[in-house]
Amino acid sequence: MGEIVRFVPKTELERARLIREARTIYDSIFPPAAPDRVPQDSEDRVKT
Repeated sequence: MGEIVRFVPKTELERARLIREARTIYDSIFPPAAPDRVPQDSEDRVKT
């Protein structure tokens, strides 16, 4: 009986949806960097 119900305004739901959509588009253009990627031998050497 002690449950609390939170009513979320429609504008807040729409804002959250637009942010998710924008993040998806951004990630498709600029993929997140893979932090666990190990540089290849040719990438870590300076070419002279």
